[in-house]
Amino acid sequence: MSSSSSRFQEWFVRPFQAKPEPNSLKKRILLSIGIPVWVFLGFMLAQAIVIVSIELLQNAGVSLSEINASLLQVIAGGVVYALSLLVVIGVPWLVKKSRTTKEELGTQRLPSWKDIALVPPAAITYLVLTVAVTTFAMTFLTFINYDQAQDTGFSNMSNQFEYIMAFIMLVIIAPVAEELLFRGYLFGKLRKYTPIWGAMLITSIVFGIVHLAWNVGLDVFALSLVLCAVRVISGSIWPSMMLHMLKNSIAYFFLFVYPVLQSTIGG
Repeated sequence: MSSSSSRFQEWFVRPFQAKPEPNSLKKRILLSIGIPVWVFLGFMLAQAIVIVSIELLQNAGVSLSEINASLLQVIAGGVVYALSLLVVIGVPWLVKKSRTTKEELGTQRLPSWKDIALVPPAAITYLVLTVAVTTFAMTFLTFINYDQAQDTGFSNMSNQFEYIMAFIMLVIIAPVAEELLFRGYLFGKLRKYTPIWGAMLITSIVFGIVHLAWNVGLDVFALSLVLCAVRVISGSIWPSMMLHMLKNSIAYFFLFVYPVLQSTIGG
């Protein structure tokens, strides 16, 4: 066998051949259902806590309208993600002493050149896959509004500061937190109890659902499949985090920068 073939086997085949830990069938089924439900509920609970807290502050006479809307969105979003990770990872540890390891999160080592090298082919794979998934859905799931705009939480921005806040939230905070929560915790836990492909599928379905919009959910479902794959291939969370940042950077450009360029040059 040639060295290139051996390297291909090492990078792209063997990681997907890993088997789940030996547990009873009942335990594997319960955890394969329970862990995704727990992550979903933890994420929703964090959002509910932040929404209720904002309403309580306003009812108490605290004027949040004096805070820049984009800055407030970054603060609220950051708190939601932080609470999500704290609840999802912390509560099992407090209640059952169920510890989440760095290996499960994929943070057991620093980023490497291999991680960076995986991003371009993964990005191409994502583009092909999302086109395939969307084409299939548009053919058979005709009830979906595919033109529905994604609510990023940022609108009517008028100055550089607000655009910077949107960039920080969408391109930095969201990818880092979502990768730790979904491709880190959720996928890292699931692969112990289900085959790799089962863990990828469940993780991607949950990731699509939490975006609360069919058209966006289909796109991020395809994205998540690729993110899980590079997590398996690299053995860490870093390339999936990089790819997620790249994808959101491109989306940020077309959502915010390109319209401004068009209006500037009279397009």
